[in-house]
Amino acid sequence: MYDVIVVGARIAGASTAMLMARAGYRVLMVDRDRVVRDALSTLYIHQSGVAALHRWNVLPELVATGCPPLERIRHTAGETVLEGTPDRTGGVHAAYAPRRRLLDPILIGAAVDAGVEYRPNTSVNDLLFEDGRVVGVRTGSVQGGAEHTERAHLVVGADGMRSTVAAGVRAPVLLQDPHHTCVYYTFWSDLPPRLRTFEAPGRWVATIPTNDGATLVAAYFRQAQFAAVRGDALNALLTQVGTTAPEVREEMAAGRRLEHVHGTGDQRNFFREAQGPGWVLVGDAGHHKDSITARGITDAFCQAQLLADCVGEDLRDPESLSIALKRFAEQRLDTLLPAYRSTLEAARMDTRAPRAEVPLGMKI
Repeated sequence: MYDVIVVGARIAGASTAMLMARAGYRVLMVDRDRVVRDALSTLYIHQSGVAALHRWNVLPELVATGCPPLERIRHTAGETVLEGTPDRTGGVHAAYAPRRRLLDPILIGAAVDAGVEYRPNTSVNDLLFEDGRVVGVRTGSVQGGAEHTERAHLVVGADGMRSTVAAGVRAPVLLQDPHHTCVYYTFWSDLPPRLRTFEAPGRWVATIPTNDGATLVAAYFRQAQFAAVRGDALNALLTQVGTTAPEVREEMAAGRRLEHVHGTGDQRNFFREAQGPGWVLVGDAGHHKDSITARGITDAFCQAQLLADCVGEDLRDPESLSIALKRFAEQRLDTLLPAYRSTLEAARMDTRAPRAEVPLGMKI
């Protein structure tokens, strides 16, 4: 029997599994993917997220990938240009935007080094219940075959916005708002290694330097445009860059597109109930919002640490665990709700005046 079973081995899952194992618990982590690939992501890690990696002694491995530190941001809104530098947070002052094919394996490796048993290529087919309490999972190979039953004191759903665990426990939605934007992005070579955002009514563009000299170039559109944009995403992206950030479009002429266009029109905004008897949700499984403020990775780290702190040494006692999970749910909402509200404001893309704070968290 395990103390914790973590379903999902990406940002939220690997971080949670690592912290639980470091606390002395026996942890199983399962994931559907056989090989870790890039995920749909804006890549950006805010300073508080980088501070978490520093605390966990994982930051040196990220830095070793060659991902450039992002120490300044420039935000352009019409004729107004704002530049900022980050306040030092937890001993760090730079943000980073590593490729997920590099970041996720680092976190998985840290989890395994902490003692986590990791099973890739494994799907969760069902949850196990006893007297209304989740007591484990039924797993199998993604390709099919024999099922296995694994039991634990706590099952953690870290399996994304379309969470199997959330569906299995019928986690109620506590707060939900409409979709506001759709986003498309690609990676471009030979752009200046500068973190920049540009906004205009109904339009948003960002350039985010990442590994190997590449820059993520993203364009946000109003959700109502999704059907039209998805039909010719590359042209829509380039047109949006040209109208909103003409200097970037000019710079792109000296480089080349490195990958196909990635994007989504399914940027949900919600909080699900975070916990119940024997289960808890972290990361996008429990809370998701528009990516325009690039909070996903940082918020996942925050939730992983918050859960580990709340659980402490109380995991094996059902009554104490119940109290700890309720405390986690309350603190999660208190911690993340302000950024949820400000993200929805940004995602409406109707602000004509410059903001008091630039969108990716660096103070003016």
